[in-house]
Amino acid sequence: MGDLIVNYRFRLGRYVRTPTSEVYTIWRGEQRIGQLHIHYAQDTVHASIILETDILVSEEEELLQQIDDEIVSSYLPSFEREGLLVTIFRGEEVNSFNYAPEDDDLDDFGPDFDIDDED
Repeated sequence: MGDLIVNYRFRLGRYVRTPTSEVYTIWRGEQRIGQLHIHYAQDTVHASIILETDILVSEEEELLQQIDDEIVSSYLPSFEREGLLVTIFRGEEVNSFNYAPEDDDLDDFGPDFDIDDED
C-alpha cells in the first residue's frame, strides 16, 4: 500500500532552526497568516502559534494536524502526543527590526522560501 499524500491549505516556511527550536512562517496561499515557534525539551514539544488573521476553527484544527504531521512527528512518536503542548495567540506585527545589511533582510522571504532550499 502506498503512502497517503495529504494536500494541506497551509505552507510552513522554516526560517530559523537551532538544536532545540524552530521558527516557521505560516502561509495560506500568498497571504502570511502567522508564525509558529517550536521548542524541543526532551520528551516535550512546546509550540506557540501567533495568528495575524482570524481563521475558522476547522482551519485551526487542520493547521494543528499539519504541524503534527510535517514537523512534530519527526521528533516525537505519534503515540506520545501528551508531550505536545500548543498555545495559540492572536496578534499583529507592530514592527520588525533587523540589524543585518539590507540585502540580508528577512522581510524579502516570501511564501516559497524555506531555509532548507538554500545551498
